[in-house]
Amino acid sequence: MMKGLSKVVICSVLSLGLTGLAPAFAADEAVQPASGWAQADFPAEAQTKYDLVVARDGAGDYSSVQQAIDAVPANRTEPFVIFIKKGVYKEKVVVKPSQANITLIGEDQDGTVITFDDYAGIERPPGHKLSNKEIPTVYVEANDFRASNLTFENSAGTIAQALAMYMNGDRAVFQHVRFLGWQDTPRVEGGGKRSYFRDCYIEGGVDYIYGSGTAVFEQCEVHSKRTGGYITASSAPQESKYGLVFIKCRLTGSDQVEAGTVYLGRPWRDYASVTFIDSTMSDIIRPVGWHNWNNPARELTARYAEYHSKGLGANPEARVSWSRQLTVQESKDYTAEKVLEGQDGWNPKPSLNKWGGPVKLGQDKE
Repeated sequence: MMKGLSKVVICSVLSLGLTGLAPAFAADEAVQPASGWAQADFPAEAQTKYDLVVARDGAGDYSSVQQAIDAVPANRTEPFVIFIKKGVYKEKVVVKPSQANITLIGEDQDGTVITFDDYAGIERPPGHKLSNKEIPTVYVEANDFRASNLTFENSAGTIAQALAMYMNGDRAVFQHVRFLGWQDTPRVEGGGKRSYFRDCYIEGGVDYIYGSGTAVFEQCEVHSKRTGGYITASSAPQESKYGLVFIKCRLTGSDQVEAGTVYLGRPWRDYASVTFIDSTMSDIIRPVGWHNWNNPARELTARYAEYHSKGLGANPEARVSWSRQLTVQESKDYTAEKVLEGQDGWNPKPSLNKWGGPVKLGQDKE
């Protein structure tokens, strides 16, 4: 029996088109900072129940996120919803391949934080140097993972590569999630694996959005914290058509980041693929846009493109000659639905309507 809460309901502003309750984004609206999501009241038709509650104070089913994930039955075909109450959860979280269809919903985007401080080169325990898959705060290998209204953080700082999240499953959805780190903040892996980030906040200094996966970042804030940094480091394979795609995002920087010093990306592998569509770029972006990672040969293979970039950092005439400005017709292929459809016709938008948005706490059990 539950120790405290009896019901949590997950509410979707996007599906109802409500106004005056919380920030919601129409397809043609400018993106706003992805922050401030918390408890709110919503009509009953927008509500659905949780399956488990995590609370650090013992008022839920479990006091750690990993404990709750370990309790999820294997090989589910329907979403299993875990509600996480406000608090800082200093722990590593691993979602195994058999744990498909897990959904994590935080009580408060800023106040529900999953964090750890491992980094490349650390020995934990002494004598065992962590592998790339052991470093991330959150490592997901399962398909159909969803997260909303919380924060994934790696707090190691500037010491080395330190992932907040490593996504290695297919059909992942992140909405109103903050990804905090410095180098390699979220990694999306697997040439045929797809992830969708909507209304998220992602920060870092070096190569902080990277990997070989196919991912769409729509209406997200991408925030650079280092002068002379790099936003993306794609390693998309040659057969991957899209790689990393940013749609209607805002590229911002901390006050200490100097203007004209941040690259849009550099190719981690030969066929890196990154595209910015209708995105607003602050003056931190270098006029040339892209870097070849000191490998001129990759200028012949890397696939870097923009369409209708806006803001002080948009400078199509000054971009490197080996990047492209898409035509209106070409840009029509860069929607979330087209980029992510794959062979199974996946469309992540319906999952936003069902699982995205703030939450409300119900009455306690007697």
